[in-house]
Amino acid sequence: MQRCDWAGPEQIYLDYHDTDWGVPEYDSRALWEKLILDGFQAGLSWITILKKRENFREAFAGFDPNVIATWGEPDVERLLANPGIIRHRGKIAAAITNARVWQQIEQKEGFDRYLWKYVDFEPLQNRFESQAEVPAWTPLSKQISIDLKKQGFKFCGPTIVYAFMEAVGMVNDHLTCCHRHTIVAQMPKHDWALR
Repeated sequence: MQRCDWAGPEQIYLDYHDTDWGVPEYDSRALWEKLILDGFQAGLSWITILKKRENFREAFAGFDPNVIATWGEPDVERLLANPGIIRHRGKIAAAITNARVWQQIEQKEGFDRYLWKYVDFEPLQNRFESQAEVPAWTPLSKQISIDLKKQGFKFCGPTIVYAFMEAVGMVNDHLTCCHRHTIVAQMPKHDWALR
């Protein structure tokens, strides 16, 4: 079975690649969680975040932005003392700020719709044959980054946003030789007309 070059060798990484990465995500809360985790990953490897993901979920109230939006400095201090997560004051504070921004966008139009409108509500299908072809960022991820920052988001640069877009299936960057490329490409599209 052939996979994207970055997948493995650890089983947790293989499982993430085979079941999660690139699958279109349409849930507002889940999209926010993945964007926050990609922000925590900045400067680190994704496997580090993957191994701590359950610890993050426990420490961050199941990534419920409505809960996190109420947090303040005592919560930052509590999280800084938690060895199960990435203890970075800026990233922790950004998660709280980003929860409040999420609430504003969610109330106005829905965070899911806000993000998916950038790709006309349908995953972009790339056909890269090698990892060397896959960009670190694109003009679109740069635009989304700029727009998110205007809304008040932190830790959402163009590279973070592109990694996020790949993870949540806004773009299918499984290599064409990867067994998941066609599977992901054929996943049913979200029926936005019903919402």
